[in-house]
Amino acid sequence: MAGEGTKKVVPLQITRDLSILEVMQAYPQVREVFSRYGMGCLECMGAMNETIAGGARSHGVNLEDLLEDLNKAIKSQE
Repeated sequence: MAGEGTKKVVPLQITRDLSILEVMQAYPQVREVFSRYGMGCLECMGAMNETIAGGARSHGVNLEDLLEDLNKAIKSQE
């Protein structure tokens, strides 16, 4: 419709291929989860373009555990 801005679609599940920055913008509550996994430098340039899988790999984090906890965090806020 005229005058309506486009809305960004936010996934209902966090997956390995999403960028860390997009996930944090959509779900601010996940910052705590990333910090728990030692991924506290979330404002660094890498987080802007890095996927969750890439971030987990570079920090030596188990990807499946991270994804499980991230998705629990967004489900608890619904």
